[in-house]
Amino acid sequence: MTLTTRFAPSPTGMLHIGNIRTALHNWMWARKHGGRFLLRIDDTDAARSQSQFVEAIREDLAWLGLAPDDEQRQSDHGDRYERVFERLRDAGRIYPCYETPQELDLKRKVLLGRGLPPIYDRAALDLDDAARRAYRAEGRRPHWRFLLDRDEAIGWSDLIRGEQHFNPAALSDPVIRREDGSWLYLLPSVIDDVDMGITDVMRGEDHVSNTAVQIQMFTALGARPPRFAHEALLVGTEGKLSKRLGSLGIAHFREAGIEPQALVALLARIGTSDPVEPVADPAPLIEAFDFARFGRAPARFDEEELRTLNARIVHLLDYGAVASRLPAEMDRPAWNAVRPNLARVADAADWWQVVAGPVEAEIAEEDRDFLATAAVVAGRIDWQDDPWHALTNALKAETGRKGRALFLPLRLALTGRDHGPDMAALLPLIGRERAIARLTP
Repeated sequence: MTLTTRFAPSPTGMLHIGNIRTALHNWMWARKHGGRFLLRIDDTDAARSQSQFVEAIREDLAWLGLAPDDEQRQSDHGDRYERVFERLRDAGRIYPCYETPQELDLKRKVLLGRGLPPIYDRAALDLDDAARRAYRAEGRRPHWRFLLDRDEAIGWSDLIRGEQHFNPAALSDPVIRREDGSWLYLLPSVIDDVDMGITDVMRGEDHVSNTAVQIQMFTALGARPPRFAHEALLVGTEGKLSKRLGSLGIAHFREAGIEPQALVALLARIGTSDPVEPVADPAPLIEAFDFARFGRAPARFDEEELRTLNARIVHLLDYGAVASRLPAEMDRPAWNAVRPNLARVADAADWWQVVAGPVEAEIAEEDRDFLATAAVVAGRIDWQDDPWHALTNALKAETGRKGRALFLPLRLALTGRDHGPDMAALLPLIGRERAIARLTP
């Protein structure tokens, strides 16, 4: 069977950094094994799902380069869910419950007060037809639970966490359908995983208990469960779970000038034993991707580390990859000249302004005669080969200046800044006429 993964976001909001990491790892695992990566829009919550978020999810994945091989929407699968529901109900694996939320909350509090785990007591299984009719006469509608087989031990070999074991007697029968007929996450996800041929599921460790009950759902449907990998959750730089991580989405990173390659390079490696490296092409990341390298400790996400990594990746980007985002007049030599000084591609426009001008510089009085001489020398040197070294060598011989006293006044006059790209690369871009004009006091 072809290895198949899926990313299954709910379109009730924008993707955040944790979602993005999950999508990336599912995509990488599929690509590593020549498999398929599917996008499933989990939009069974009709009240909260919005089409604008569906489109945003697609755009975010496209920006990251995570192209799915197919896309499905749970809202298209309602008839299939109904058929499975009826089948499981007839088999006695789903049963109606009539407790109100307040009654269930009271039961939980009583159990906790006794020092017992708050497990549902299955009282609904003892109701006879007369009791159910009485509840319906009161206007109560049932919610539905999946009946766990307490004689069937639950276990799986997790790709990250190793051997996992759950005692079903220590778990509540999960609610799979609400009073209004709408679905909760658990059962539709299993049905779709079976129908879509999902072989591997990567998700956060907060889903471990969900996996335990879903494994019995797979069995109830006569299906083999996929392999599971439960990753440690992301934490912020303060070393604990951060609410801010839930608000960091693609828009935030794009506005900050972060390249998609930087996000991919960081999220592919944090939480693993592999070093985070500036990689503009994901191919080596995919080749080295291995769940055996993932640790159990929370994965630390640091925006400062991302910014540093972003600058290193910008320094690797070829002109063709960024040309559409550069000033129209900026060509390949100009990009190559300024690239080593950029933290973001957008900063190239500032350096192009240095080339195209005008520039303003504060020139010290003691440097004015030197610059006047430099203007004359600039008019007679050969600009075809290496004008910067031709200019500085001639000035060194003529004025006796060297080191900082030679180079800094020239840089200030020519660029208006005391630092920046290599002047040997920058001066040919500025050109003879602009250079002479800037050097002239």
